[in-house]
Amino acid sequence: MTNLLLNIDAGMIDWSRAQFALTAIYHWLFVPLTLGLAVIMGIAETIYYKKRTDFWKNTAQFWQRLFGVNFAMGVATGIILEFEFGTNWSNYSWFVGDIFGAPLAVEGIVAFFMESTFVAVMFFGWKKVSAGFHLASTWLTGLGATISAWWILVANAWMQYPVGCTFNPDTMRNEMTSFMEVALSPFAVEKFCHTVISSWIIGAVFVIAVSCWYLLKKRHTQLAVQSIKIAVIVGFIAALGAGATGHKSGQTVAQVQPMKLAAMEALYNGGNEMDLTMIAWVNPLGQPDYTKETEPAMKLAMPYGLSMMATNTLDGYVPGINDLLNGYTKEDGTVEPSADEKIARGKLAIQALADYRKAKAEGADEATLNTHLSTLNDNYQYFGYGYVKDKADLVPPIPVNFWAFRTMVGLGCLFILFFGVVLILIFDIPMVSLVFRRLFSALGLLDERAADGTAPADAMPRWLCWSAILMLPLAYICSESGWLVAEFGRQPWTIQDMLPTWAAVSDLQSSSVMITFFLFLILFTTMLAVEISILLKQIKKGPEATLNEK
Repeated sequence: MTNLLLNIDAGMIDWSRAQFALTAIYHWLFVPLTLGLAVIMGIAETIYYKKRTDFWKNTAQFWQRLFGVNFAMGVATGIILEFEFGTNWSNYSWFVGDIFGAPLAVEGIVAFFMESTFVAVMFFGWKKVSAGFHLASTWLTGLGATISAWWILVANAWMQYPVGCTFNPDTMRNEMTSFMEVALSPFAVEKFCHTVISSWIIGAVFVIAVSCWYLLKKRHTQLAVQSIKIAVIVGFIAALGAGATGHKSGQTVAQVQPMKLAAMEALYNGGNEMDLTMIAWVNPLGQPDYTKETEPAMKLAMPYGLSMMATNTLDGYVPGINDLLNGYTKEDGTVEPSADEKIARGKLAIQALADYRKAKAEGADEATLNTHLSTLNDNYQYFGYGYVKDKADLVPPIPVNFWAFRTMVGLGCLFILFFGVVLILIFDIPMVSLVFRRLFSALGLLDERAADGTAPADAMPRWLCWSAILMLPLAYICSESGWLVAEFGRQPWTIQDMLPTWAAVSDLQSSSVMITFFLFLILFTTMLAVEISILLKQIKKGPEATLNEK
C-alpha cells in the first residue's frame, strides 16, 4: 500500500471523483423527496384513519403513488453508488472497510428490508389488512427510509470525522474499536438531523407546487387546499429546524474541519471578533490567491457573526486558511502544527510503518519492532499528510464552497418566508391574516375579495401559485448546494486528515472509468427523464375521483 498508492494514474483520480460525484448528485435528487413525502403521506393517512372518508383515502393514495415512483428510482441509484466503493475506491475500501462497511451493512440488513417489507403492504394491502395495520405500514415505510438515511449518513459523517477506530499495522487496516462511538458521533447526529429535516422541506415544496398547479387548473381543489395545509405546516417547521440544526452543524465543522469553514467564508486570515460574510466578490472561476489577499473584495458582513457561529462567543478566535497552513496558537495555549510539519510527520509515520513491516518480515526482535511502532503511533494522526506533496492541495476549492454555502443559506431563508406567507394565506388566522391580506392588497398582490377574507379558501393568488412551482427547482438547488459544501469542503480528503483522494482510488486505467462515467450519465439522465415523465402523468391524472369536486 505504501508504494502502490503513489503510482496511481492521475486521470484515474479525476475520473473516479467525477463518476462518484455524478452518481451521488443524481441519487440525491430522489432521496430527499422520498423522505419528505413519507411524512406528508403518513399524516394524510392518519387523518383518513380518524375520519374514514373517501376523500382522505384518495388523498393518501395519491401522494403514495408519487412516493412509489420516486422511491424506486432512489433505490436503483443508491445500489450503484455503494458498488463504486469497491470498483473505483478499492484502496479506501481496504484501508477502512471494517469501519465504513459496518453502517452500510446495517442499513442493508435492517433498514432496506424494513422498507421493502412495509412498502409492499402500503401499496397492495389496502383491502387485505386492517386500517390500523396499513397506517402502521405507511409510517414504518417512511421510518425505514429515514433509518436507511441514518446509517448512510453515519458512514459519511465518519469520513468527515473519523472516530471509534485504531490502525492495525499488521493488517494495514483501520479497525473499529467502538461501534457506538461511530454510530452516535456528534457529527453523525447533527448531520442526520440537518439532512433529514432539510428533506422534509423538499417534500413540502413538492406537495405545495403540485397542489398549486391544481389550483391554477381549477382541478381537485379540495385535495389541493388540504394538502397545502399539511405541507405548509411541515415545511415551515422544517425550515426553522434546518436553520437551527445548520447552526449547530456549523459549530461542529469549526471544531473538527476548520479548513472547510475557512473555505466557506473565504477567510484567508483569522482572528478574534470575526465578522460573518453575507456577500462578497469571490471569483467563481478560479482559486483566489489567499497568500496575498487579506479578504474578498466588496465584502458585506455581519459584525462578530462568524465568531458567534463558530464559538458561541462574540470574541472567539476563528483560524483562516493561512493560519491553518502556517500553524497558530489556539486560545487554550496549544499549538496547531503547520502544514509542512504535518506533512513531515506524516511521511515519518509512513516510513515507520514500512520499517515495522520489513523488520517483522525479517524476524527482528521485539525492541526493534516496538521502536518502529512507537514512531508510527506518535505520528499516525498525520498519516494522510504523508501523501501530500504541496500544502496548497490542502485548501478546498474556495469559490465552490463560498457560493454553494451562500446559495444554501439564502434559499433556506427564502423558504422560511415562502412557507410563512402560504401559512398566513391558507389558514384563517385571526387578525394576522387580515393584516397581511390588507398589506398584500396594498401592494397589488391580492384582489379585494382575498384582501377582506371573503374569497374562497382555494382562491390562492396566481402569483403565489406560480411562485410555489418555481420553488421546487430552487429546493433541489438548495439541497444539492448543501452537499457540495459538505463534500468539496472536505477535499482533498476521502477521510479527514487520514487518507487523501489520490491515495484511495483503485489501481485501474482511467479509460475504463471514463467509459462507465458516460454510460452512467446516459443511464441516470434517462432514469431521471423517465421519473419526471411518470410523475407528470400521475399528477395530470390526479387522484381517483370518487368525490365530486368542483
